[in-house]
Amino acid sequence: MRLARLTLALTGVALSLPAVPAFAEPNLVPTLDRSFNVCPDRPAEPVWMQDVPLRQAYQRVLVQDIYRAQNMERIVETGGCDCEIQFPPWDAAEAVFREVHASDKRWEMLQASDAYNRRANAARPAAKAICEAAGNW
Repeated sequence: MRLARLTLALTGVALSLPAVPAFAEPNLVPTLDRSFNVCPDRPAEPVWMQDVPLRQAYQRVLVQDIYRAQNMERIVETGGCDCEIQFPPWDAAEAVFREVHASDKRWEMLQASDAYNRRANAARPAAKAICEAAGNW
């Protein structure tokens, strides 16, 4: 009797499982639309970054990290959080990459990425406070 109940319970659970993904699946479909609540008119990444081969994606990540660090530090330096300050054109980050890191080896770029992330994370609390006060976070 006990074995029959256990079998019946397991059968019920097994039969109910296939129905779960059918309801959750549509919510997991990613979208490529760029829509932001804050500063919706952000400049797009440079085309060359979008076309970087997968094996060299660390170059794109490095430029993104430079951009983020520069932007967080700029917010703190200026004390402002307008969209132009928070999301300027990519020119300055590209220039740093080309002048300082373009000829680096992969491992050097990964180390540089880590350093820029540390800079951005150090400036983030102050930048967040400034942007939240401006209603722009």
